[in-house]
Amino acid sequence: MRDAVVVEAVRTPIGRGKPNGALAHVHPVALLAHTLRTLVERSGVDPALIDDVIGGTVDQVGEQAMNTTRYAALSAGLPETVPATTVDRQCGSSQQAVHFAAQGVMAGAYDLVVACGVESMSRVPMWSNVPPGADPFGPGIAARYPEGLVPQGISAELIAAKWSIGRERMDEFAVTSHHRAADAWARGLFDAEVAPLDGVARDESVRPGTSPEVLAGLRPAYHDPAFAERFPQIEWNVTAGNASPVNDGASAVLIASADSAARLGLRPLARLRDFAVTGSDPLLMLTGVIPATEKVLRRADLRLSDIDLFEVNEAFAAVVLAWAQETGADLGKVNVHGGAIALGHPLGASGTRLTTTLVHALRARGARYGLQTMCEAGGLANAMILEAL
Repeated sequence: MRDAVVVEAVRTPIGRGKPNGALAHVHPVALLAHTLRTLVERSGVDPALIDDVIGGTVDQVGEQAMNTTRYAALSAGLPETVPATTVDRQCGSSQQAVHFAAQGVMAGAYDLVVACGVESMSRVPMWSNVPPGADPFGPGIAARYPEGLVPQGISAELIAAKWSIGRERMDEFAVTSHHRAADAWARGLFDAEVAPLDGVARDESVRPGTSPEVLAGLRPAYHDPAFAERFPQIEWNVTAGNASPVNDGASAVLIASADSAARLGLRPLARLRDFAVTGSDPLLMLTGVIPATEKVLRRADLRLSDIDLFEVNEAFAAVVLAWAQETGADLGKVNVHGGAIALGHPLGASGTRLTTTLVHALRARGARYGLQTMCEAGGLANAMILEAL
């Protein structure tokens, strides 16, 4: 089987997903096109050689409908002969795009392929693809889960309760995310991965001055009397401060076979080593990162102690803290340049954003192995291992 290597990785700055956000004026197709154009320019590759463009988008409706990835590729100036498709594994959509792209290279179906993702939550708000009164689950789910599934915020509360993760721990974790992100920006550690757009050069949601005292003043974000009665164990500690914000952004990675990279004079940054996907309890929903991590380590024949850096998507502080508690991972190695709580979580773009940050962090720190994992709606998770080159 052939090696699949990352030869370039870029992302936009991440804007607040609000009407007054820094990137709210940018159409999502143009947002993704910017990363594709930059990816080609920075790599110097002939875009006609790209075998496919695989993109992730979660809310595929309105301005993000009609196979957004295809029109982003055309908007970026890629030849009409370059195909593209858009996938949906919820928050892990663009990480799944990386899996598909790398697996295609390893199988011999691709020589050069782009994995990418975009979400403009200011222009296409979350759940825009579910009209009021519509049931996206169907009668089979109602029969299998008669008490009903719950929103992600309630899942985060249930996780916090199950793993005895209190408000103070979650807020401290969130503060660390902001401070690490601010420090990474101050030290120029994002310069190699970020492609400024329309005068926006930095992530908009990072709050360098935040503190546990500031976050302690925030109210619970998901308190609901009906869920409080159904789940009396919930302490209502999840807030807007210890969860990821809504955001706009795009990201992309260029993946090649090792032979193609050598032939084209492309510099490999990391080898995409092993992959895993898993399903888990759709009520807790966000705990799949635990078995996914265990599964990908088994596939790679590695131990947790072999991993130098982790990127675990910070959808909620409770998720990462529960994951660390179960796996025994050292939080000092997790999201070392800040995570989604600080940088932001533009849903469909977050998978390749994590990959982009991880690839550059491994290189900057002279580290060897990186593990990336993401929780996803419906009780799903992706995990993969990268090896720096």
